Amino acid sequence: MKIIAGLGNPGAEYASTPHSVGFEAVDAIAAELGGAWEEKRQYRCLWAQVRIGAEPCILVKPQTYMNLSGDSVATVVKYRNAAPADLIVVHDDIDLALGRLRIRRGGSCGGHNGVRNIIERLGSQDFTRVKIGVGKDRANVVAHVLGKFDPASRQIADAAVAAAAKAVVAVVGSGVEQAMNLFNSFDASP
Repeated sequence: MKIIAGLGNPGAEYASTPHSVGFEAVDAIAAELGGAWEEKRQYRCLWAQVRIGAEPCILVKPQTYMNLSGDSVATVVKYRNAAPADLIVVHDDIDLALGRLRIRRGGSCGGHNGVRNIIERLGSQDFTRVKIGVGKDRANVVAHVLGKFDPASRQIADAAVAAAAKAVVAVVGSGVEQAMNLFNSFDASP
């Protein structure tokens, strides 16, 4: 059993923002594999059950705000008696250029508050991250991650989100190392 959590902020005002590309990636996986989203209030999330190859997976979209993602994700991991190593978290990364992907096993939160909260609630850093580059505006990081993409940036982000969904499937099906070899050089920018 793998748990695949896409991070974002709930609510229409946050849809299509850089901070919610994790939601978009798990939405793409659910659409591709026929997963239907259900509200799970006790875990403060939406989830969908799918199979990637022979592996049963739960896709999770926390319905907390980003900084409290661990309140939802850690609860699902513990409820399913999963190990942190069975968790894959898909999230935005401002330190990666728009359109880049990076898969990583373990390590610090890298300044991402949603990942920081997951580490705190799980008590472990031993999970896989699929990071989607959204770039950053050094003058106003918050406005950048919560603002809407312009049309050209949206096209690049769409390609990166689609690749991130494929990267998650590769992590589950082929392992982290092979997925890293396939996707860590991905760049959707022209």
